[in-house]
Amino acid sequence: MDNKFSNLPLRKGVGVVLLNNNNKVFVAKRIDNPNDFWQMPQGGIDKDENPLDAAFRELKEETSIKNVELIQEIQNEITYNLPNNLLGIIWKGKFKGQTQKWYIMRFLGTDKEINLKTNHPEFLEWKWIDIKNITDKVVDFKLHVYEKIKEELKKLIQT
Repeated sequence: MDNKFSNLPLRKGVGVVLLNNNNKVFVAKRIDNPNDFWQMPQGGIDKDENPLDAAFRELKEETSIKNVELIQEIQNEITYNLPNNLLGIIWKGKFKGQTQKWYIMRFLGTDKEINLKTNHPEFLEWKWIDIKNITDKVVDFKLHVYEKIKEELKKLIQT
């Protein structure tokens, strides 16, 4: 990490592992990355917001999905640092990375509820994938995050 960024704080964030009735995982492709990388819904925690409320809010803001139930909170926060080429750029240069609280949720709606054309779109397209594939198309600096999530999902669901 570039020394001029090493003293920056970590951003507080949340992530949502959304499972459908077949235990497939929701992933989406970001608008701002031309490469074939997919991620789960995630975002920052607003001031005075609790993490679970932030998770529900981020899910709705990014996907229009509201029809969910909480299955489980992943116990420990997971932290990642931004790569040097993104330091000072992402999040207006205020953070060196993110520490995230993750939640596993069940999608109770139908695919028709999913709409990426939100007020501030972040994703181009979405799909349901097998749990074993969630680490296949993730950006390098978040790979360990998705590996940890995969471990937690395997404990929860016999794949």
